[in-house]
Amino acid sequence: MNKVFALVDCNNFYVSCERVFNPKLEGKPVIVLSNNDGCAVARSEEAKALIPMGAPAFKYEDIIKKNNIAVYSSNYTLYSDMSERVMGILSQFTPEIEIYSIDEAFLNLTGFINYNLTEYAKEIRATVKKWTGIPTSIGIGPTKTLAKIANKLAKKNKMCGGVFDITAHPRQDDFLRSVDVEDIWGVGRQYANLLKRNGINTAFDLKNAPDHWIKKNMSIVGLRTVWELRGIPCIELEEVAEPNKQIIRSRSFGKPVESLEELKEAISTHASRAGEKLREQGLVASYISTFIETNRFKPEDPQYGNSSGCNLPEPTSYSPELIKYAIANLERIYKQGYRYKRAGVVLMGLVPQDQIQLSLLHSARPYSKDKALMDSVDRINSQWGSETILYASCGIKQAWQMRRARLSRRFTTNWNELQNVKASFPNYFSL
Repeated sequence: MNKVFALVDCNNFYVSCERVFNPKLEGKPVIVLSNNDGCAVARSEEAKALIPMGAPAFKYEDIIKKNNIAVYSSNYTLYSDMSERVMGILSQFTPEIEIYSIDEAFLNLTGFINYNLTEYAKEIRATVKKWTGIPTSIGIGPTKTLAKIANKLAKKNKMCGGVFDITAHPRQDDFLRSVDVEDIWGVGRQYANLLKRNGINTAFDLKNAPDHWIKKNMSIVGLRTVWELRGIPCIELEEVAEPNKQIIRSRSFGKPVESLEELKEAISTHASRAGEKLREQGLVASYISTFIETNRFKPEDPQYGNSSGCNLPEPTSYSPELIKYAIANLERIYKQGYRYKRAGVVLMGLVPQDQIQLSLLHSARPYSKDKALMDSVDRINSQWGSETILYASCGIKQAWQMRRARLSRRFTTNWNELQNVKASFPNYFSL
């Protein structure tokens, strides 16, 4: 049976999330900024002609004001929750789904022989839009690489209605000729430059490139891409993500940090969040490292950076334990007289929590109580909002937090930030 894949991509996802709760933004230029309100990481279609991707916002202040561009800080809590809602809807349309990123997912539509796949994809789009307000584009193809290309074509051509099926299309080669080689999934910038130097400029050129040359110059990975362009599936759907080999939690500070106490707050917060991520994935860590660094983009300031790590007595995901050793690492590397820009923690030696190699002293630790406590904290924070319960060492004011001066509300995850709705009713009782 021939395989069929669909790639569902949320259009301008961060911007779309903001528009769901502020419909006045529809049709207007909107950008979302990176950490510390630095660079444009998401743009509406109206803003793409005005602000380049990754552009520092401060350099475009005049353009922003002149064109009345709406600017937002990244609201990761909102975007993550909206992503989960979209993915939950998609999982109702096929038993096999691979969540590729926060705004993309591959669906396996193999065997849907009684369906018109274009119409089925339009139904998927309509359902996601109706239930979440998020617009999507869907590309369908016999391989994941061709589905990716079909998705790009669905976005470019408004006549497609947001859906394009390239499977067995009579003009498939014409469409591949319109796709630049650097826009092919899996072809990075260096490989794109190599291919162009050798006269391979489009997806059609790559599809017809000699196998032996591709394997020699791009390895077996590049050869798989070529075969995928020919309609031969080589990249399987990954329904279960590979376990992480490490977890990194880090943020740049909203202002330079000099005191050890503020650094302890930041490191405690990062260690706590890393513990949450471990528990979400059913993992424990055997090793923890802490790092700090100054701003290398300010050479006029004294520069310093360092890291320190240690093995944990036993693999754990218990946040107080992670915080304890993360702070001990910090105290070993902290130096006065520096303006620190960034700090974080790295967890390594990750293993499933049911495969822990216990020590002889294991019975001395109340692990069941640790787990019960973490389960309760996670459940409360999940239901009532992140940091409803936090550790004292994380601090209260957290003046070091990154700048997010244009942050929208956490409409879907915090009771205190729900959308306000006004309703009026006719007075049926007036004479």
